[in-house]
Amino acid sequence: MNKIIKYVMIDLVRNKVMIAYTLVLLMISLSIFNIEDSNAKGLLSLLNVILIIVPLVSLLFATIYVYNSSEFLELLVSQPLKRKTIWLSLFIGLATVIGLAFVIGIGLPILFYELTSVGIMMMITGILLSVIFVALAMVVAVIARDKAKGIGSVILLWLYFSIIFDGIVLFILFQFADYPLEKFMVGLSVLNPIDLSRILILLKLEISALMGYTGAVFNNFFGTSLGLTLSLITLITWAIIPTWISLRKFKSKDL
Repeated sequence: MNKIIKYVMIDLVRNKVMIAYTLVLLMISLSIFNIEDSNAKGLLSLLNVILIIVPLVSLLFATIYVYNSSEFLELLVSQPLKRKTIWLSLFIGLATVIGLAFVIGIGLPILFYELTSVGIMMMITGILLSVIFVALAMVVAVIARDKAKGIGSVILLWLYFSIIFDGIVLFILFQFADYPLEKFMVGLSVLNPIDLSRILILLKLEISALMGYTGAVFNNFFGTSLGLTLSLITLITWAIIPTWISLRKFKSKDL
C-alpha cells in the first residue's frame, strides 16, 4: 500500500497542472494580503477562493486523474493485491497532494500574515473541502465509465453545491417565511459541505450578518463549542461516506 501511495504522490507532485494550481493559489493569496489594508479583509477575500476554486479543481483534477490512470489500475488489479488496498492508496495519494497544494498555496500565507483562530479555521475547512471533493470525484469516476460523462457530472455536482443548493435554500426560506424554520435550516446546512464551511468561517470572522436571513440562527448553534465540534465531524463524514461508496463500487466493478 505504501509503495502505491508513494508512486501516486510522486506522479502528482511532478504533474504540471498540480504545480500550476499551487503557484496560482500562492500568487492569489500573497496578492490579496499585500493589496488589502488589513489582514482580516484579506481572509474574507480568500473565502471565495477556498469555497469556489478549491472544490472545483479538486473535483476536476481527481476525476481526470482517475480516468487517465485506468491502465495503471488494471495492471495493479492483475497483481496479487486487494482492490481495497489499490483504491484507498489512490485516494490517499490524491487527497494528500491536493491538500498539500492548498496548504502551500493558501495555508502558508495565512500562517505568515494572519495566524489567528479565523486563519486556522480557514486552513482546516480548506483541507477538508479538498479531501471531500476528491472523494466525490472518485465516486463519479468509478460509476461513470465514459470520461466525458464523468467530467460533465462533476461539473454539475460542483454547480449544485456552489450555486443551485443556495438557490433551493433561498426558495424554501421565502416560500415558508411565516413558519419556524430555524431547526430545519440548521439541519439543511449539513447537506452541503461548502455552505457548512462558509458558515464556520463567517462565524469566526464575527460577521454572521453577511450570511443573510439565517445568520442569527446559525450563530446560536454553530457558534457554540458543541456546534463547532459537530460541524467538523460532519465535514469528516462527508469525506468518509463517498470514499466508502466508491470503494464498494470499485470492488465489484468489471475493469
